[in-house]
Amino acid sequence: MAVIDVAGYITELKDHSVDHGFHVHDERHFVETYSLAQSWEVDLHPEEGCGGPLDLHLSLEVDPRTLLSFEDFIIELDDDDDPFSEHAFPLVFTWSLPSLQKPPDLLQLAIKLAGIGGLELPIEVSAIDSFSSPTDASERRLTIVAKIEVKLTKILAGEELMCEIFDKALEVSEYLLEQLPAWL
Repeated sequence: MAVIDVAGYITELKDHSVDHGFHVHDERHFVETYSLAQSWEVDLHPEEGCGGPLDLHLSLEVDPRTLLSFEDFIIELDDDDDPFSEHAFPLVFTWSLPSLQKPPDLLQLAIKLAGIGGLELPIEVSAIDSFSSPTDASERRLTIVAKIEVKLTKILAGEELMCEIFDKALEVSEYLLEQLPAWL
């Protein structure tokens, strides 16, 4: 039996996101048969953006070596030992936007979103210009990504609630929803 219940944690994460103003659309669980690496993916968006152009995708990557190492660490602890460890899984928030006719200045957008996300939710902004054919104008798509580390000791203790992270993710989502009409 596993020391931590990753599936249960994902369920708690989805429930908690709903408490913070998100609507969950889909969940996927992938297991790589060779390495047994797992990926949990959840598609969600702000409640007021339902059916809109903004998508938020959460992804938790579970490395089996990290999980097994953490389990060994916990099993070897004495009852009076501090269960602090650096074992963590990456949790990635990815906001996807449709192609934009009037895209924003990337530097200004990155600065604005960095101010919203702060140190708790460090945000990266990138753009891809694509051409359907050499004679067509380019289409710009923005991708906004935030990566955080989810500590396994906090999951085990039930302390990884992520209230502040979801509040900041909602604020980023709401800002993007407000700006989208001017960019489309």
